[in-house]
Amino acid sequence: MLIGNLTRDPELRYTPSGAAVCTFSVATNRTYVSADGTKKEEAEFIRIVSWNKLAELCSQLLAKGRKVYVEGRLQTRSWETPDGQSKQTTEVVIDDMRILDSKRSFEEGQSGDYQADEPKNKPEEQARVEEEEKESPKGEKKETKKTKDNKKSKEGDKKEELNNKEEEKVDLDDLPF
Repeated sequence: MLIGNLTRDPELRYTPSGAAVCTFSVATNRTYVSADGTKKEEAEFIRIVSWNKLAELCSQLLAKGRKVYVEGRLQTRSWETPDGQSKQTTEVVIDDMRILDSKRSFEEGQSGDYQADEPKNKPEEQARVEEEEKESPKGEKKETKKTKDNKKSKEGDKKEELNNKEEEKVDLDDLPF
């Protein structure tokens, strides 16, 4: 299990037998305090490989800078270069991938904690306020009506906010990846 940011765009290729393979790299960061008390930060760059449908999804959904969670196994491969040198690499072959930042926050260059500003009045509230202003010529009645509606609206907003918080708790197993 690793969490990190892509260091480059994914590269999708196909094997001679037609299997999709996608490769990309993820940077994982670690912050710690050294023995002398100074704060240190180090990064590891890990090569990631995905196969078949997951490979196609990774190539479509991921891009440099996206924050992802990947789960898989370590694999070490050895080969010989054309000039006779022995080479070896260790990579993570993933069987699960989760995107941790929202597409909107990624496109805006922000963290995954993006929240849009809510409008001052929701569209249905704005329509109701405008309708009341047209109907009542007296300012007092209009204010009284708004105050009652605002109390109802605030109670409704609290209920809606609780419902939204409950909806935000998404089980990662329910995502289609």
